[in-house]
This record gives sequence, structure tokens and C-alpha cells, in this order.
Amino acid sequence: MSQIEEDLAQALRQGMRNLASGVCVITAMTETGERVAMTASSVTSVSDNPPSLLVCINRLARMDGALAKTTGFTVNVLSRDHEDVSNLCAAPAEGDSRFQSGDWLLDEASGLFYLNDALSVFFCQKTQTVPYGTHNIYIGNIEKVKLGDPSAELLVYANGSYHYL
Repeated sequence: MSQIEEDLAQALRQGMRNLASGVCVITAMTETGERVAMTASSVTSVSDNPPSLLVCINRLARMDGALAKTTGFTVNVLSRDHEDVSNLCAAPAEGDSRFQSGDWLLDEASGLFYLNDALSVFFCQKTQTVPYGTHNIYIGNIEKVKLGDPSAELLVYANGSYHYL
């Protein structure tokens, strides 16, 4: 990477700190049946016909390996009460340690774990993977949505810290 590219990458990271984003945890299962979870702020709706969203995952992340080989994933939108869940799922630890906090349940229909008290949970069927730069963009059609407490405060991340709406 040239110095100009390094400077632009650093400026991108600094500039994106000014963009507030809802905090989500993505979950999936590995080929061996191990559950994986990762905190993410790069989640975007794609379309309402078909209902779909996308997640952007760094190819070096363990989640990328799981999503590359699975057919489904969930996106759990976090509330103020889920800071500990967000921190656990953002930490370098692996496996079940990420599920030590929170009310995690198994959805029998999809075979995926989800956060029972999340503000919303999107159960997605992966339909497309688009490689771009250091990341893969996973597009999933939404098969089911579970809505939580509408009065709970949304967990938001901006300028390197949590905020609430």
C-alpha cells in the first residue's frame, strides 16, 4: 500500500467515526455446528422486494469463514441493555465465550441462535456474496423478523463510544 493509500485509509477510519450507527450482532453456524457471533455496524437494508439486507465482513474475521460456508445468518439489533453483549462479540475470544451474556435462544426453524430480547432480529437466507477490497458483502433475503420492546433505547456507536437513542 502506498503512503497516499495509507493516508486515505486512515482518513476514512477517522471520518467514519463521525457516522453514528446502530450496533448489531451477527450470528451464524460453522460447518461443524459451532455458533459464531460478531459485533457489526456495517448492516444495511437492500430492498423491500425481496426483503433483504447486507452485512460487510472483513475476510480475516472468523465470521467470514462461517458465512462463506453457511446458508443463513441472523442480525440482532441491540439496545442499551446489550453493551456487554456487544463488547463480548467484538472481543478476540472465540466460540461460546461470546454467548456468556444475553438471552440467547435457538430458532428451531433456521437452526440459528438469536438474542431473544434484541430490539429486532432478522433471520436471513444468504443469497449472494460480493467480494470487495478487504471485505465480503453478504446479501441475505429476510425470512422472518422478530420485534422486541419498542420502548427500549437503541444502542448506537459513534466517535469510539456507545450512545443511546
